[in-house]
Amino acid sequence: MARSPWRKKPISLFEAEMKKSELNRVLGRWGLTSLGIGAIIGGGIFTLTGVAAHNNAGPALALAFVIAGLGCLFAALCYAEFSSVLPVEGSAYAYSYGTMGEIFAWIIGWNLILEYMMGATTVAVAWSGYFEKLLHQMSIDPPIWIMNDPVTSAAKYAQIGEIAPSISFNLPAFLITWIVTSILVKGIKHAAKANNIIVIVKIAVVLFVIIVGFFYIDTNNYHPFIPKQIIDPDGTSHYGWSGVITAASIVFFAYIGFDAVSTQAGEAINPKKDIPFAIIMSLIICTVLYILVSLVLTGMVRYDHLDIKAPVASAFEAVNLPWATVLITIAAIAGLISVMLVMMLGQTRVFLGMAKDGLLPYNLFGKIHETYKTPYRSTILVGLIISIVASLTPIDKVSEMCSMGTLLAFAMIALAVLVLRYKQPDLVRPFKVPFLPVISILGVCFNVFLMIFVRKETWIAFLIWSSIGILVYFLYSRRNSKLNDWEDEQEALKKLNSENN
Repeated sequence: MARSPWRKKPISLFEAEMKKSELNRVLGRWGLTSLGIGAIIGGGIFTLTGVAAHNNAGPALALAFVIAGLGCLFAALCYAEFSSVLPVEGSAYAYSYGTMGEIFAWIIGWNLILEYMMGATTVAVAWSGYFEKLLHQMSIDPPIWIMNDPVTSAAKYAQIGEIAPSISFNLPAFLITWIVTSILVKGIKHAAKANNIIVIVKIAVVLFVIIVGFFYIDTNNYHPFIPKQIIDPDGTSHYGWSGVITAASIVFFAYIGFDAVSTQAGEAINPKKDIPFAIIMSLIICTVLYILVSLVLTGMVRYDHLDIKAPVASAFEAVNLPWATVLITIAAIAGLISVMLVMMLGQTRVFLGMAKDGLLPYNLFGKIHETYKTPYRSTILVGLIISIVASLTPIDKVSEMCSMGTLLAFAMIALAVLVLRYKQPDLVRPFKVPFLPVISILGVCFNVFLMIFVRKETWIAFLIWSSIGILVYFLYSRRNSKLNDWEDEQEALKKLNSENN
């Protein structure tokens, strides 16, 4: 019989799989919240703030964080409802499978690779850059060729008038990927403990920035709070309310990661209640911290004097606290490790959900380690790919590809929660999105709006990647889907009942 790509996975099948899960349920609500904070607070707060304040919003950067936080909240509420109904490890992929259909679910799952795997790759390279900066602060100067990929290495050698060696390899990015991979293979309990320690360190440093920086605020730097709009000869706009909106689209990506909490449903002790709590709480905590940091930074240093590359460190140097830059660098290093940890964790759990459904080979992506109770094969595969790409490739545009996958997932989930609410209104929902359909519509519009402003080249790469995914679906996944067996069983039951009648 013909297999429809629009078929949906019944809720009853999700419930049956939840009961048979082999994963260890060890995460409570605050452990899950810590994972969410670990994914959200990373290098973004130490870099994006400079660009957004200097070029777009000025002191109104705080408003940009409020707008971006609200936009994320629309998606977070939708994720929270789905996670209370379908507490499974597939996240947006699983939610789409139960509401929008198999082909939609596949496209979401395929593009989540852009968010999680490519996001972790970008973070690995960024971690290497911060680690190199820390070594320089300690007067240690390793060779350029062992700290950078071949392209970046060649450019740096050219700047100093030397010829690059024939071999260049970003060793720190390679090593940190395998350290994180080894933690993840050993189990969620070890990963959660490592993440908790890192989260405590980086929140402590963020609070340090807020508290110490507060005493160096010059309120004159807040005037004007929303600088007058300026339009360059090429038509580029800066400041004014349009600048605030542009800044919101930039800092939005500092929030990416809260959705990774939903991928841990299989390891949560009480997923139906704790995952919605963790998603919303981690987003609220990080939004408050982001707003306070932005107010402190633009108060310490006039917005047009902020350093774009290292705004937090430069702000403390400007007030004669250079020793604070070492602390900030350490916080960035710690923050990026936990982002990598949660992103790689999320990727392997999405793969696990897809493998259970037969859309990916189970022996590779779904096999659970007998002792550690983790999908160790896919974890090692993900680590291998990330370590090679991060050590050999300049990843200056991959962050945009990562963002495209995230925006698509957010928009689809905001739409899917509305579809499920109307198609199955009697479904038990421990958490319900308030003010539906308003929240759902706003969630779709906000994320589609941001997708419109992504570069043309990124759209082309995104469409090519999606096309490859559709090809894989029709060549492999559609034929191997577990829904085929379920449909055959249902057809056989119907035939048997009709014969008996």
